[in-house]
Amino acid sequence: MRHARCGAVLSGLLTLAPLCAQELPITERTLPNGMRVLMVERHEEPTIACGWVARVGSADERPGITGIAHLFEHLMFKGTRTIGTRDAARDAELNAKQDGTMAGIRQELDLLREKQRRGDIADSGDPGARSVHHRQLLERLDSLVLEQRGIIVKDELDRIYKQAGATGLNANTTTDRTFFHITVPSNKLELWAWLEADRIQNAVFREFYSERDVVLEERRLRVEATPTGKLQETFNAMIWQASPYSWPVIGWPSDISAVTRDQAEAFYATYYAPNNLTVVLVGDFRTTEAYATVERYFCGIPANPKAPPRVTTLEPSQGAEQRILGNVDAMPMAVCAHKIPSSVHMDSAALDVLAGILNGQSGRLTRELVMARRIAVGVEAANQPMKLGGIFYLSGMPAPGHAPEEVEAALLQEVERIQREGVTEREIQKAKNQAQVSRFALMEGNETLRDQLAEAEGAGSYQDFLLESTRMNAVTREDVQRVARTYFVPENRNTLVIHRKEGK
Repeated sequence: MRHARCGAVLSGLLTLAPLCAQELPITERTLPNGMRVLMVERHEEPTIACGWVARVGSADERPGITGIAHLFEHLMFKGTRTIGTRDAARDAELNAKQDGTMAGIRQELDLLREKQRRGDIADSGDPGARSVHHRQLLERLDSLVLEQRGIIVKDELDRIYKQAGATGLNANTTTDRTFFHITVPSNKLELWAWLEADRIQNAVFREFYSERDVVLEERRLRVEATPTGKLQETFNAMIWQASPYSWPVIGWPSDISAVTRDQAEAFYATYYAPNNLTVVLVGDFRTTEAYATVERYFCGIPANPKAPPRVTTLEPSQGAEQRILGNVDAMPMAVCAHKIPSSVHMDSAALDVLAGILNGQSGRLTRELVMARRIAVGVEAANQPMKLGGIFYLSGMPAPGHAPEEVEAALLQEVERIQREGVTEREIQKAKNQAQVSRFALMEGNETLRDQLAEAEGAGSYQDFLLESTRMNAVTREDVQRVARTYFVPENRNTLVIHRKEGK
């Protein structure tokens, strides 16, 4: 691989030198309104990987509005006063009429929820329980939505970008950030800056109520229609006692269907101000010119004078191991989840190395459980740190004739062996090399480097990404054994055992 520089050779195993921060020429600037700008100038291909990350995710929500961060991912593609409509004035009127109609619908929903609470009806979502007035309001809302669709220019943002030769317009939401990205030809940076500044400052949340239904359908497909979707949500809610990681990124159904435009606009004003955003550009541009373009279009967006509220709830220590037994129409499996610190914690690198030692075709788990003992057909170790904490997963699917509990015990035995005996220098170096190779691959492409910088900004800062190699290179055998002893203890363990439902 062309970026790898040779270091020492350890027992026949090549040692890759860590990539230093100075070798990745990142230029950092901050606009007067607080927006951060990261630029990496490269001229290998005539494109620019562009993106901006909002430091807000599902962890910034609260009960009652779960899923609102993900809903915004959808709404930000609905356009602005300039993009997405043939008649901005009529569009605004229809939004206001929809809001008024929804106020009446919410009153009807409150009555139904109270009836369900008292036992008068079984399900407040049952259409048969709705009053005549409720049905009339729903019909009026449908007519307003239909009228608005007549003046909407659907997917106009995507069409403008495609006509300019851009590719990959998309966005995604996690627990900790929301990221909007695209790749444009190098001569279309100004178009990107104008379009993105416009939708940050002048977003119009049209089709708001119908888009909630789109998200509900997405949830049904991804969670409720899958054999293990709801079980996985239950498991995750059990793991996190106090942390906002306990609810799903997509949100709870009752919250999605009840969120109002007023709540959405308040959330947007709080978290989508420029002093909570970072622009990332990687590709074929001149840094001075690119910054001048960003400054010209984004500098006029007013900052939020109040810093966004930060999550202050700390996850408490568990009192004991927690377990869930699920009987579903799926392959049997055992999952052991241990809570770990945040992605920027000093132990994160050692946990990455531990995952590398356990994982992979030549890792300890596959060698012992799949190849030697043949009690499992697939095993995995995954270190998944996040901004406020994380989870280290050990999982395995039993081979025919073996139970998931047997795989669970074997997974834990491998970690216990590391707790007792430690690991070898060769294992350490192999895990470091594999991580370094993956890191080089991510830095090769403009899009993948842009994405990594955005992830780092969502959890901390891009400096954390630059220091990853140095921190990992400093991990010792003692560090790996120490983190195994610290975090892989019964009182920090959450276990999911899946059995196939009888008759399936």
